[in-house]
Amino acid sequence: MGRKARNRNGWHSFLSRIGILRIDRYIIWRFLSTFFFTLALIMAIIVVVDVQEKLDNFMNPLLTMREIINYYIALIPYFAILLAPLFIFIACVFVTSKLAARSEIIAMSSAGMSFNRLLRPYMIAAAILSAFSFILSSEVIPHLNKTRIAFTNQWVYNKEVKQGDNVQLAVQPGVIAFFSTYDKDSYTGYNFSLEQFEDNTLSSRMTARRIEYHPDSVSHWTVYDYHIRDFHGLVEQDTMGEQLDTLLMITPQDILISPEDGEMLTTGQLYTYIQAQEKRGMGNIKNFQVEYHRRFASIPAAFILTLIGVCLSARKVKGGIGLNVALGLLMAFAYILFYTISASYAISGAMSPFMAAWLPNLIFIPIAIFLYWRAPR
Repeated sequence: MGRKARNRNGWHSFLSRIGILRIDRYIIWRFLSTFFFTLALIMAIIVVVDVQEKLDNFMNPLLTMREIINYYIALIPYFAILLAPLFIFIACVFVTSKLAARSEIIAMSSAGMSFNRLLRPYMIAAAILSAFSFILSSEVIPHLNKTRIAFTNQWVYNKEVKQGDNVQLAVQPGVIAFFSTYDKDSYTGYNFSLEQFEDNTLSSRMTARRIEYHPDSVSHWTVYDYHIRDFHGLVEQDTMGEQLDTLLMITPQDILISPEDGEMLTTGQLYTYIQAQEKRGMGNIKNFQVEYHRRFASIPAAFILTLIGVCLSARKVKGGIGLNVALGLLMAFAYILFYTISASYAISGAMSPFMAAWLPNLIFIPIAIFLYWRAPR
């Protein structure tokens, strides 16, 4: 017996000792292989469609082939994670329908395997896929998104926010900054004010016609044509000047927020950023909050959709697997639709980001329970 065969037998022996038998390995392998096959197939279609849409942009003589390749290296994992719940559900429905059509599930039941026991390999596969997806979306995809978004902004359509009007944020507790207008390219804000409060009473107020940020030094700003008013009870002290260097614990990234900025942060960075912006009183961070909660909501989504898929497809039906696959597609698209709609409501402020991310799960959990109760035993 060769070394590879001994290693394989040793691995199988280890899996058997922890309760993963041959039938479990068979279903898990079918589930995972179908998932990755359908994922690769759809990703190929997405790439072809994307190339056709951006062909005119790719003809730019300044754009190199290396940049295009790097863009698609970043694009494919992004869409793969985005559509992972859809493919988990489709793979589950397809594999279970095939087992039922070939009477393999009937054979398992005749051998004494209960429906709950049948669910075990599916849930193991769902755990593998959900863990894999969470790690990618938390640590890997954000770094790839920097390449994807930078490429899109430079060569396709620039979605970067470069100017903001009437921006107000808290620099620190009791210190509020206001920019009538801020331009990112010139690092310049206009009609600036900085107010300091002590015990909910205004103690100092600075106004300036113009303020500039120095990108070579963190928190270094210069105000022009400034007027500082310090209040000491009923006494007011005025200070005016043409130019003053000051330190403000804010950066242009805190002032101007693009919709895709949250996709470029790891989960840890996203949490830290949300906490910092909430302390500053920023209200335009809904996208970040939805993205943060979405990453965690995707973990139980894999188990919910897998349970629904098995319950829908475990019974052998006339006409083959076409009906089950069609139902699976309908349910999967409904899940994505619910998430898209709820995310839009959260960004508009009509729904909390937490509820927006978890609403599809809350809707599909009763469906999963009902189908589980109706499943063949």
